[in-house]
Amino acid sequence: MSQLHKKEAPKSITCKIITVSDTRTEETDKSGRLMRDFLERNHHQVNAYEIVRDEYKEIQKAIERGIEQEGIEAILLNGGTGIAKRDVTIEVVNNMLEKEMPGFGEIFRMLSFQEDIGSAAILSRATAGVIRNKTIFATPGSSGAVQLAMDRLIIPELGHVMREIYKDIK
Repeated sequence: MSQLHKKEAPKSITCKIITVSDTRTEETDKSGRLMRDFLERNHHQVNAYEIVRDEYKEIQKAIERGIEQEGIEAILLNGGTGIAKRDVTIEVVNNMLEKEMPGFGEIFRMLSFQEDIGSAAILSRATAGVIRNKTIFATPGSSGAVQLAMDRLIIPELGHVMREIYKDIK
C-alpha cells in the first residue's frame, strides 16, 4: 500500500462479528472473542455481535442486520465454511456479494497450507468482498484459522479496504 493510501485509510473501523455455529455460546465462542480482541487491540470497534445457527436464512438475516445497522462498516463471520452439506456460510456470502475479493480466500489458503494445516488447506473455504459499501470477511471457525486471517490479512488491510470503498462515495 502506498504511503498516500496509508495516510488516507481510516484508523478505526466499526465492525459486526457473526459466529456461525450450532453449538457455541457466548461463553464458548473462542473464535468470536479472538476476532474481537484483534479488532479492539488494533483500535477498531465491535458494535454488534451474534451467534447464529448454520442455517442459510439465519446467516443471511444476520448479515442483513449488519448491513442495515447504522455505523457498521465491516462484517466478520467465522464458522460454517467447511465442505459438509450443513456448511453454508460461503454460499450465503457469495450470493450476497456485489464485489468479490478473491485474493482473500486464495492467500488465506496459501498461508494455511504454508503455516498452519498443510495439505488440509484444500478443504478450507474463505471469502471476502463488498455488500452495499460494507466489507465482509468469512473465515473458518477454528481459532487457528481466525488467528491467521486476522493477523496476516484482515487487520493489515481493513483500513485500506474501507478507503477503497469510501473513495467514490464520501
